[in-house]
Amino acid sequence: MNRIKTTYRRLMLLLAMLAALGAQAQINTDQVVNIGRNALFFEDYILAIQYFNQAIKAKPFLADPYFYRSVAKISLEDYQGAEQDASLAIERNPFIVDAYQVRGVSRQNLGNFAGAVEDYDAGLNLMPEDKNLLFNRAVCETALKNYDEAQQTFDRLLQLDRRHDRAYIGLAQMNLAKKDTTAALENLNRGIALSKNNASAYVMRAEIASRTLHDYESAVADMDSAIVLEPRYAGYFINRAFMKYNLDDYFGAMSDYDYAISLDPASQEAHFNRGLLRAEVGDNNKAIKDFDFVLKSNPSNFMALYNRALLHMRTRQYREAVNDFTAILKKYPDFEAGYMARGEAKRRMGDLRGGDADYEKAMAIFRRHKTHVSTFNPAEIEATAAVKKAEQRALTGEDEPESAEEIMNRFNTLLTVRDNDAVKPEYANRQRGHIQNDNIEVEPMPMFSLSYYAHDNKLNGNTHYIREVSDINDTRLLPGTLTLVNGEPKLSEEDIQRHFADIEYYNSLLASAKPRSVDYFARGLDYLLVKNPDAAVNDADSAITMSPQFMLAYLLRADAHYMQYRMAQVREANSGDAQSEASDANHQPMLRMRQDVISLEQMVADLDQALKLSPKNVYAHFNKGNAFMLQGDYTNAISCYSTAIELKPDLGEAYYNRGLMYLRMGNKNLGIADLSKAGELGILPSYNVLKRMSR
Repeated sequence: MNRIKTTYRRLMLLLAMLAALGAQAQINTDQVVNIGRNALFFEDYILAIQYFNQAIKAKPFLADPYFYRSVAKISLEDYQGAEQDASLAIERNPFIVDAYQVRGVSRQNLGNFAGAVEDYDAGLNLMPEDKNLLFNRAVCETALKNYDEAQQTFDRLLQLDRRHDRAYIGLAQMNLAKKDTTAALENLNRGIALSKNNASAYVMRAEIASRTLHDYESAVADMDSAIVLEPRYAGYFINRAFMKYNLDDYFGAMSDYDYAISLDPASQEAHFNRGLLRAEVGDNNKAIKDFDFVLKSNPSNFMALYNRALLHMRTRQYREAVNDFTAILKKYPDFEAGYMARGEAKRRMGDLRGGDADYEKAMAIFRRHKTHVSTFNPAEIEATAAVKKAEQRALTGEDEPESAEEIMNRFNTLLTVRDNDAVKPEYANRQRGHIQNDNIEVEPMPMFSLSYYAHDNKLNGNTHYIREVSDINDTRLLPGTLTLVNGEPKLSEEDIQRHFADIEYYNSLLASAKPRSVDYFARGLDYLLVKNPDAAVNDADSAITMSPQFMLAYLLRADAHYMQYRMAQVREANSGDAQSEASDANHQPMLRMRQDVISLEQMVADLDQALKLSPKNVYAHFNKGNAFMLQGDYTNAISCYSTAIELKPDLGEAYYNRGLMYLRMGNKNLGIADLSKAGELGILPSYNVLKRMSR
């Protein structure tokens, strides 16, 4: 009897423990999803996916983790994975409008325009006036050549918002598809008049000016505007170089190709074009190197091979010329001029017999064709094959066809980068950060933060050093080498898993051994790197309680408070619509504002404490300047940046941010001087801002 009672008690205790674990799992799942959303805000998509994987494993019946994971995947351009996850979210909850939008955009990028239209229609049934859904639907109808339906959708969108600049750009794309250049220009001009911040509009107008009107000066001006807005896209420089070439600006064209290659070293178009241009100006050896690069990446590029063969002849590299012509003749055995050229190369090498043999082969082909002039043009054959391939792709809906003339030009002249998706689908990601800042063009340099990952500016070679970081690294008590970075390096999946493992290690260590402040500090840094600032603050609190002179713990807690501030900002942006319907809507914004202010005040307090312990900590002064900037206190921000510059005169980031503050206060001269100095010190965005100031 006693044994039965004992067994019963144990069973009841086990059931109670399982129930408690189930309740704890519910709490942890919610927390994991929230931290994953925080990672989305920081655009740390791989980390976000890891959190959503955990939530899905714990509760596969929830829709939200699948939806948020689809957002992370679409941001990584994993359109197939995003489509699958959005479908799983819709299966679990068919009323998530954004899930239809994510799946629609994914299908649109995968070329499934009909499927995308179905998703946009489903989303519009739930939210009939969603402008992003309407815009994307119209673009898809254009791609499907359903021009009447596209026109109706654009009209509906413009009824809701007459100032929707992208609608006019979408209409221009439709006009171009219908070969109505005049209407396209009118709509592009309207779109640009409404917003001068859409690079695609300038690119489309430049294409019309260049290809149709042959107005290369206007085309260059529009490409200049596009490059100001998107200065890191190599294709824009390649296209502008083509336009400059047609204005006989060879130096400008060459500079653009050089810069395009610096942005995208793998660009075959840029290397091919630069090779042609170098050959034209007589820089033969460098031209050969460009064609070498193209052929290494794409050995079947006939025109690169042919041009290199001619250059090898010109530079008297006859053996290499023979090899190139041999490869050409293997593909085109009826190329009479190829045999003549190879024969000439062989004779100049001293191989008279081989040269005569090639000459006889060429003459035999002439006699067979009953002609004395070479009529065989391999480039024309290549172009014809490309035309057929393009036509086939058009029939299968893979691509818009090129004309035979365009393709022939592509084989014989400078290349440009075709942008068939000039009007790209819009996904208004309500889960990502900076939604409230869509129109902000200039971002200040971010905070310096503690990390295990070096992320220095390679242009200036500066390293960021403070004694306390060196001292703690010398103790070897941390799992990695601590450093200071400006910005937040994206972690790989392997890095993320390592930090989760480190957290588990410190959990066990702190539970079983005598706690040390450095252990709390180390776990807090791991929490911060996986975007869990609340836990990081708690661990920093513990480290400071145990060691009040632990300066790095104050920096860690300041970093965590800053992350809390940023997350509060995105929560405010994401909850705007929902809060407007809540009964306490008038009180919520003020409450959120107060929370934001508290986070910044706590950050400044921690930085002040760090500066008491280390008065010459230049990075604490810089971060304090950023905190004042976020509070709108530009005068104190400038004072902090100035102190940082006094302590470290080569801190380009401080010059850059101080320059922005001067500009915001209306002091253009000081602002431009600081931005110029920042550019000199390797802060590249300075030149972009300076260029905008001169517009």
